[in-house]
Amino acid sequence: MIRVARANGAAEIRLVYLRDYAQDNHRSIDDYPYGGGPGMILKVEPVARAIDSLPPPVGPRRETILLSPQGERLDQGLVRQILEAQDVVLLSGRYKGVDERIRTFVTREVSLGDYILSGGELAALVLIDAMVRLLPGVLSDLDSAMGDSFESGLLDCSYYTRPEEFRGMRAPAVLLSGDHGAVNRWRRGDALARTLRRRPDLLAEARLADEDHEVLAELGWSGARPVRRGKRTKH
Repeated sequence: MIRVARANGAAEIRLVYLRDYAQDNHRSIDDYPYGGGPGMILKVEPVARAIDSLPPPVGPRRETILLSPQGERLDQGLVRQILEAQDVVLLSGRYKGVDERIRTFVTREVSLGDYILSGGELAALVLIDAMVRLLPGVLSDLDSAMGDSFESGLLDCSYYTRPEEFRGMRAPAVLLSGDHGAVNRWRRGDALARTLRRRPDLLAEARLADEDHEVLAELGWSGARPVRRGKRTKH
């Protein structure tokens, strides 16, 4: 999807090599931490020069993001917030950490989760992929993306394709009925059941209608009901 986005002009991606902005003979971008201790620290000087070298922002504002385990955890809602900026700079953390003064140049810190990577490059690729697939003209079927897990606050439902029967396992008859209303109801119910089994924490913030609460109640969930149909549940 990143290749498609670049090829059709939906996204322009520019790579900036920090060592190009180092000024010593070894093009160093890291150094030992003041006060001692293990590991190396990403220096503020090359980062500041690299950011200063960027062209003016595209659109009304620029989001400058440090990929860091100390950042807010990435989810689909945050991907959409970041994408609103239209101009996004991703700074990949490296080594033991970054000079604290680097944080004065960023608008947000983002983490993929509570684990450690060798650097922020992989996290940057994940964020780029999550953003570009939402741009018009990148996915051949945007409606499909809108039905993905987390877009509605729920996990996605089960899907089946040919053959109808495989080793005694049959696709649900309702999916072959041609009744689009029944299919949609089955898929919504299946998404609710799957979310309850696997990620019940998502239900507290999901957009749930009265019918959804009725389905969940039958499945044994005792969460609060919405004030009005289709509105976000309040706790």
